[in-house]
Amino acid sequence: MRLLSVCAAALLAAQAAAGASLTHKLNGFTITEHSDPEKRDLLQDYVTWDEKSLFIKGERVMIFAAEIHPWRLPVPSLWTDIFHKVKALGFNSVSFYVDWALLEGKPGEYKAEGSLAWEPFFEAAAESGIYLIARPGPYINAEVSGGGLPGWLQRLNGTIRSSDKSYLDATENYVSHIGAVIAKYQITNGGPVILYQPDNEYSGGCCGQEFPNPEYFQYVIDQARKAGIVVPLISNDAWSGGHNAPGTGEGEVDIYGHDNYPIGFDCTNPDVWPEGTLPTNYRDLHLEISPSTPYTLVEYQAGAFDSWGGTGFDKCAALTGHEFERVLYKNTFSFGVAILGLYMTFGGTNWGNLGQPGGYTSYDYGSPIAETREITREKYSELKLIGNFIKSSPSYLLAIPGNLTNTTYTNTADLTVTPLVGEDTGSFFVLRHSDYRSRESTPYKLRLPTSAGSLTIPQLGGSLTLDGRDSKVHIVDYDVAGTNILYSTAEVFTWKEFHNSKVLVLYGGPGEHHELAVSSRASVKVLEGPKSSISSKRTRDAVVVAWDVATTRRIIQVGDLKIILLDRNSAYNYWVPQLGTENSIPYSTEKAAAASIIVKAGYLVRNAFVKGRNLHLTADFNATTPIEVIGAPGTANALFINGKKARYSVDKNGIWTTEVTYSPPKITIPSLQDLNWKYLDTLPEAKADYDDSDWPDANLPTKNTMYPLRTPISLYGGDYGFQTGYLLFRGHFTANGKESNISIQTQGGQAFGSSVWLSGTYLGSWTGGSAYQDNNATYALPTLKKGRDYVFTVVVDNMGTDTNWVVGEDNMKKPRGILNYRLPSHDASDITWKLTGNLGGEDYLDSARGPLNEGGLYAERHGFHQPYPPTTNKDWKSSSPLKGLSSAGIGFYTSSFDLDIPAGWDVPLAFSFGNNTTPAPAYRVQLYVNGWQFGKYINQIGPQTKFPVPEGVLNYRGKNWVAVSLWAQENEGAKLESFELKLGQPVQTTLDVEPVEQPRYRQRRGIY
Repeated sequence: MRLLSVCAAALLAAQAAAGASLTHKLNGFTITEHSDPEKRDLLQDYVTWDEKSLFIKGERVMIFAAEIHPWRLPVPSLWTDIFHKVKALGFNSVSFYVDWALLEGKPGEYKAEGSLAWEPFFEAAAESGIYLIARPGPYINAEVSGGGLPGWLQRLNGTIRSSDKSYLDATENYVSHIGAVIAKYQITNGGPVILYQPDNEYSGGCCGQEFPNPEYFQYVIDQARKAGIVVPLISNDAWSGGHNAPGTGEGEVDIYGHDNYPIGFDCTNPDVWPEGTLPTNYRDLHLEISPSTPYTLVEYQAGAFDSWGGTGFDKCAALTGHEFERVLYKNTFSFGVAILGLYMTFGGTNWGNLGQPGGYTSYDYGSPIAETREITREKYSELKLIGNFIKSSPSYLLAIPGNLTNTTYTNTADLTVTPLVGEDTGSFFVLRHSDYRSRESTPYKLRLPTSAGSLTIPQLGGSLTLDGRDSKVHIVDYDVAGTNILYSTAEVFTWKEFHNSKVLVLYGGPGEHHELAVSSRASVKVLEGPKSSISSKRTRDAVVVAWDVATTRRIIQVGDLKIILLDRNSAYNYWVPQLGTENSIPYSTEKAAAASIIVKAGYLVRNAFVKGRNLHLTADFNATTPIEVIGAPGTANALFINGKKARYSVDKNGIWTTEVTYSPPKITIPSLQDLNWKYLDTLPEAKADYDDSDWPDANLPTKNTMYPLRTPISLYGGDYGFQTGYLLFRGHFTANGKESNISIQTQGGQAFGSSVWLSGTYLGSWTGGSAYQDNNATYALPTLKKGRDYVFTVVVDNMGTDTNWVVGEDNMKKPRGILNYRLPSHDASDITWKLTGNLGGEDYLDSARGPLNEGGLYAERHGFHQPYPPTTNKDWKSSSPLKGLSSAGIGFYTSSFDLDIPAGWDVPLAFSFGNNTTPAPAYRVQLYVNGWQFGKYINQIGPQTKFPVPEGVLNYRGKNWVAVSLWAQENEGAKLESFELKLGQPVQTTLDVEPVEQPRYRQRRGIY
């Protein structure tokens, strides 16, 4: 493979010089690779590329991107927190989606204000030194309702994601607005945006639709360019299919990319990795599809999606944990990946009905950064080792990947090695078990080509060991500020050149034996740690050092290079902050990397900067923490930590040492069961005498082109502008005395539920199931009196619309509401219907919280879920959700409490529902906090019982309002088993969180 890579690169270079092109076949269509620098130069010269990598302002850069969706954390002042935690991992970029449905809840009305504004996100990225990859859609998938497509597209007379004019016209307003904002913050305008992806996963079609449709994709590209996008365009194919790759003609992007989730989404048994899913041929496919562009994995698995009735995200975090990262991420490096995005690095929360029906409120995703923003998962620390290694290894981008082999470089077929060989730069040898799932501990020796010839390693005796579910990147001829590391079997965390020294940090797993060779004639000095644990020997070309990994740190010196030897767990506590300013961190350029320092500090180091003669560290602490600064700038003679001067000592190796004492405050959390709860019947519509005269009449034919009506008029919520949350229907008829039952088919998406009443009499419910999107039920009726008027009341839980991955299926048009009904002895037209959802529908009233936050319950329509509801009115009673309902129905409960959490502490808080009763009673809950819907809890389906709410939505120093709607779906009623506010571990921090807008209750116009 190495020979093929060199030949292909040489051929491309020759053709570029001659203005020629390379033509080949892939998946049935012809690809012509053009070297077209003039076309690129017409756009911009800030971001360019060759077959190996991007160049940013002329500097070759590996793009390591964290996937983050800021709208899943609707507190803009917390976005900097996430950026800092991403930057500390070694990432230099963030990839983000935009959810169209949150910004254009009504056709033609684009709103991006307050928590939904994008400018603060771009500015926070710039201040944090993070490049951005913009992926605004229009379609994003992302497990959000409609895949990001707004619900009103259900009425579209045309195929979604096609070249139908009606669909293209519908996207214009959105793309022109979001495109203009993104364009404003491009690197060409001094902003952080370096790449732009039009649409997403345009990779499959059916149902008579032309696919791929180059005319459609070219239109999406042209929309972006018209909006002012000049940075290069990338694609994200759902598999390595070559769709829209450079050279395919109309609709081609500048840089081809794809995604991959190799071990899937079954978190049930997190120790079980599927057989045969480790990618091994991606280098080959890349050379077939797009050899003149850098290899790009826009989305690579960093967690796993979980569904209703699933096992919970803790198991997904275990499935894709530190072992997964060691094996799978290093495997991607073996392909020479130069643009790598990890999905998700921080997942967040599907607050306010924004999620798709297959998933619950949490979108934690098992990510390295938890939904609570905590970074206590080992996978965060492991990723930090990997991220800082690749950040410290620019020669990686110049090394040429070769064929994987289990015979050439090791002495055992149980192990596989993929070489990345540099011609004038370092080489990298990625080693793993041949069966990537193996849990065996395998001894091995290496045979590596070096500048000193082919060497069998270890040279000083002993054997190397690869533990199960582990992988290594062995380096050869690795440059550390002019010192050549001939080879190292221990892995590189980072290296730095300081004003008075050079430092290389290596680490290994517990009990491993390692060896290092430095091209030097100098002797080995042990500066720290026991000398007896280090052996060395001078050869003709190098000095060789061997050691066994221990928990005690060792520091050795070879010439002017200090080498710090760590065990992996100790390495987790080290950080490499770039020296910036008090308010900003520089982008990860070569110059910025050279100005970094190394800090041992426990939980998190956010920033480091020099001000005058003072070195400042900004850091978070969750325990009393010893601090060490390695490479303190020569101009600094004082140390400040979080603005406070610290007393420190300097050891013989020039390391500054101090300690930060952790003394958490005593925080009192209110008992929710002891609050003064107020109750309101929020389903008065079930009563026979309820007046629905102000409700919209159900009198429309459907505009849904995919799902024809089976009823005389449409009972699809989307046809009437009700796109989100609970839907309510009332069907009036006059009895003839022959009625015995009613059959009714409802649809709300996976895990939805529905309930039916007849003039105040409860008939029954569909309590839901994780696999069911609709339900056809028959309910027995009591004896009805001929000539008397009756009314059916139907409540449907709308779980969001389906995503729309396959072009032509138009899955997001699957309607929500009543699909069909049958009342024996009556024509369907004998029933006249009214319906409602959120007050105003697409003319939603709460612009602060957006178009998806409210549903159709009586309390929601009135705004009683917002702070300061009118609970002194006579309709309100004193009752708690822990007392609950004695019969089927929907109750609404609200109360307030105060918090007094000291500033300077980041404290996770979550609302927790008890779920220990077997069998689990059937009921549904919506949780509102200060007017924001932050939880959909389904007791009998689960799995989520704990609902984190961030500071900013919660007022940590002030009054808060909490509300729950309790929908009992059984005759016996329902009550909350328990309801508690849970406190996580306080983290000492410099975070300053600003509360988001929390409009309080005001009597609404047009209320019914």
